[in-house]
Amino acid sequence: MSKTKASAILSSMRLRTLPLSLSGVILGILLAAANFQLSPIAIVFLILTTISLQIVSNLSNELGDVVNGTDTAERMGPNYGLNSGALTTDEVKRLIICFVILCMIFGVLMIWFAFGSLFSNKSLFLMLLGAAAIVGAVRYTLGKNPYGYRGWGDLSVFIFFGLVSVMGSYFVMAQTIDSWKILLPAITIGFFSVGVLNVNNIRDMKTDAVNRVTVAIKLGLKRARIYQTLLICIAWICMIVFSIISYTSVWNFLYLLTLPLYIIHLKGVWTKTDKDLDKMLPLLVMGTFVFAILAGIGYLF
Repeated sequence: MSKTKASAILSSMRLRTLPLSLSGVILGILLAAANFQLSPIAIVFLILTTISLQIVSNLSNELGDVVNGTDTAERMGPNYGLNSGALTTDEVKRLIICFVILCMIFGVLMIWFAFGSLFSNKSLFLMLLGAAAIVGAVRYTLGKNPYGYRGWGDLSVFIFFGLVSVMGSYFVMAQTIDSWKILLPAITIGFFSVGVLNVNNIRDMKTDAVNRVTVAIKLGLKRARIYQTLLICIAWICMIVFSIISYTSVWNFLYLLTLPLYIIHLKGVWTKTDKDLDKMLPLLVMGTFVFAILAGIGYLF
């Protein structure tokens, strides 16, 4: 494989998105670690499963946008392997299949090392949840009627990047959901993740309007910015409420150190447009990643 081809594959994998997909998983693991004995091997396969699933989502998203004619020379975001011409559609399809297989293998191993069986009710539930996640990742922009083109992307991201990510990883590690309160940090990460998608959609409003419906397009620029502000603020409120009702020490509020990043982010969302908005994406992604780590660590002290 040539360096050019390898570079194109890496660009299409969009590794810069991995911190966001890992944020909920890391938070769920750390919150479980505060009260339960964890399996290190299960943690490794949980992380590998998450990474593989995110890459499936990224590759499918690129393929779907190119096939549907959404990604053109006028797009505001970066060019990846397929839309730059360095990869063919068949090559991307093969990559998707490879990572789906990896995701399934890692997922099965994760369940085995976490529960010791593949046929218990908990194991079967997780396998069904994993299958739903794979289908959701592929069907976002692929297929005859992709839901990402009908304005349902926000809900999907909230469910899989927030609720499933935090509560699912907590469940895998603790083998139980011992309190409803875990729902609050799951909502927090879910809203931050939807915020990343919303900024992406605000940036791409002009090119998406050709054949795609997103929440940002439905709302318009001003209300999409208001929506972004609400997502961030409600996410913070949920986590602060969780810290108050689950208080063990002042360390529980360690994540407050990331607040300036979110203030800078929102300021950028309200003042920047088009390609300039792309700078706000990694800021929110890394802010969420650090937030999740600090929030989890705060309950280990």
